[in-house]
Amino acid sequence: MPALKWGLIGASDIAATRVIGAIRTSGGDAVGVVSGSAERARDFAASHGLARYTTDLDELLGWDIDAVYISSTNALHFDQATRALKAGKHVLCEKPLALEAGQAESMVRLAEEAGLVLAANHHLPGSPLHAKVRDLVAAGTIGTVLSAKVAHAVLLPERLRGWRLGQGTPGSGVILDITCHDASVLNPLLGTPVAVTALAVRQAGWNTGGQADAAMTVIRYENDSQAPVLAQTHDSFTVGYAGTSLEVHGTDGTIQVIDAMTQDTKGQVVLTTASGVQSVEVDCSEDLYVIGLRAFTAAVEGTGVPTATGRDGLLALKVALAAQESAISGRTVHIN
Repeated sequence: MPALKWGLIGASDIAATRVIGAIRTSGGDAVGVVSGSAERARDFAASHGLARYTTDLDELLGWDIDAVYISSTNALHFDQATRALKAGKHVLCEKPLALEAGQAESMVRLAEEAGLVLAANHHLPGSPLHAKVRDLVAAGTIGTVLSAKVAHAVLLPERLRGWRLGQGTPGSGVILDITCHDASVLNPLLGTPVAVTALAVRQAGWNTGGQADAAMTVIRYENDSQAPVLAQTHDSFTVGYAGTSLEVHGTDGTIQVIDAMTQDTKGQVVLTTASGVQSVEVDCSEDLYVIGLRAFTAAVEGTGVPTATGRDGLLALKVALAAQESAISGRTVHIN
């Protein structure tokens, strides 16, 4: 097939630092960008070698493009993705897909009915580290899975301390930013998430927006082939000196992934069983966003599937929304 031609919806940091390069490395062509600010759109296009820019989404959707990458603020995703799908464009959308599960479900159905690819830009499920963990678990290497733990506490860079924590900004806060990434890793590994209990707080003195910047959750998973599994997550924008990690505990062993949840992970998989402790070799040399863009392109060509499909993004959103509701209500929230 000819190179996939892309329109960018949102002149964002993630598009600038990660996705434009991944589009080009995976063989695609980044054609142009739409932004709510004409000056920002113009400067962004000039900085990144884009031929076109506009402030009109309909104009962008009328360009000769095959797909769009959406990285606007969270509250805009649903409307922009829906309009793009109705215009016949494949959609790669930043997480969360929407702010309501019903909206995300309608996006998924619309894409399926139109025969278009809808994917969530969850970069972690495509990581060779997490692929190796899924393979080890599926092979029965640690027996029956009992529990899992994710440490995803990081320090939010100063340049990103804007709308993500704005109290009046729909879709802001650490849960929709990070917890849904955890769910994108845990869901394909552990089964079906059925209940979530969470606590969330505001810790950072620089967080004047009012939204929670740290959260801990417990998620119950069910799977037809095993006993219920409990997963714990710690997500934060306030921790500057800790690494990220994933642990999976089973009846016959434990898998630990060191440096597991970052964008530039060069992590390590360690397997502990009755036979001892061993390091499992994993090639982490390739950029996670290139892996994701290549998988998306293969899905458009009909030769593969995205690393996180629209339905994967929907399920991750349901977990995050349940965590958010639980943190507010003080109750365990069950997932439909």
